[in-house]
Amino acid sequence: MVRQALSVVALTCVAAASLPAQGSVQKSALHDFRITTVASGLVQPWSIAFLPGGDILITERPGRLRFVRKGKLLDAPVAGVPTVATAGQAGLLDVVPHPNFASNRHVYLSYSKPMGDSGKTTTAVARATFENDQLVGLTDIFVAKTNGTIGHFGSRLAFDGKGHLFITVGDRMAPPSGNLEAHPAQDLSNHHGKTIRLNEDGSIPNDNPFVGRAGALPEIYSYGHRNMQGLVVNTASGDVWETEHGPQGGDELNLIKAGANYGWPVIGFGVNYRTGAAIHAGTMRQGMEQPVQVWVPSIGASGLMLYTGDKFPAWKGMLFAGGLSGERVTRFTVDGQKAELAEHVVRGLGRIRDVRQGPDGFIYIAIDNREGKPTDVVRLEPVARR
Repeated sequence: MVRQALSVVALTCVAAASLPAQGSVQKSALHDFRITTVASGLVQPWSIAFLPGGDILITERPGRLRFVRKGKLLDAPVAGVPTVATAGQAGLLDVVPHPNFASNRHVYLSYSKPMGDSGKTTTAVARATFENDQLVGLTDIFVAKTNGTIGHFGSRLAFDGKGHLFITVGDRMAPPSGNLEAHPAQDLSNHHGKTIRLNEDGSIPNDNPFVGRAGALPEIYSYGHRNMQGLVVNTASGDVWETEHGPQGGDELNLIKAGANYGWPVIGFGVNYRTGAAIHAGTMRQGMEQPVQVWVPSIGASGLMLYTGDKFPAWKGMLFAGGLSGERVTRFTVDGQKAELAEHVVRGLGRIRDVRQGPDGFIYIAIDNREGKPTDVVRLEPVARR
């Protein structure tokens, strides 16, 4: 594991020579491509989703769901979104259409739900029907049992093609101090730092790993996570891949297994912010999973995609991970349940919040701006090599 971490350090520390000019040809190891703008003037875009016929939905963290039709970003946000908390990292977060959207018109949203007048918030997932370009019948199908204010909501959503919805819930910034084993992320009676697995209607699958276990919430699928903002399921193999933020160092790429403990904050590869003081008891412990890859220093891992299209044939079956602070998209080769860093495909565009494959086979990227200045969703389009 140390060998893998050090190999990532060496590649991560290579600085981009200059900002990529949109429209110019960019080169990578296996494909050349052009970066083109899909939508401009967005405020902190968090997620991209594609509807049949070519329409695109984009969440803006301040609480708006935007709509791109025939290549144009419509001025009016989509009506019917839930009321969201917006302080800190809170807001309207992921959006995913149901795999059978063409027949049922269902859309799923994750968001930061205000908990009355307490100032507390939690991660929630709502389902609605998309009719006449608006959301109707919005209903929460999951409200996390967490206690927090402005950060670490997790909130990525992914379907597995077998009737299940995976949800990530962050640790809500619960401080790792004192008895590390007593941290909420290690406690199965709450949703802090957990991966959740539900049926598509929000009910609990009978084969979830903690169903029937006293003191454990039955919707939990894995635990011991920090803040997971990348999630994708390989529907062919059933493998669930996830990326999560470490503290100062120690971002992770994980392969999620039913019932597994991923160690936060007992084990890890990061340190405390600013002071650099140790957090963890170590980097390994029996009964706790090791990451597939680690980023040291952190890249602010957010957005994860498994490429299955035909526009970039040499990239088929590979993982692409976005980075916020790292301002890059990283490509991983995948061999079964192993993944190795291959290259940084895109650097210098800005904070990469989401990476998605479109139905056209192009790769779409949401660029975030911490200060809320207008920014873009762009896409990579292949260019034939000469």
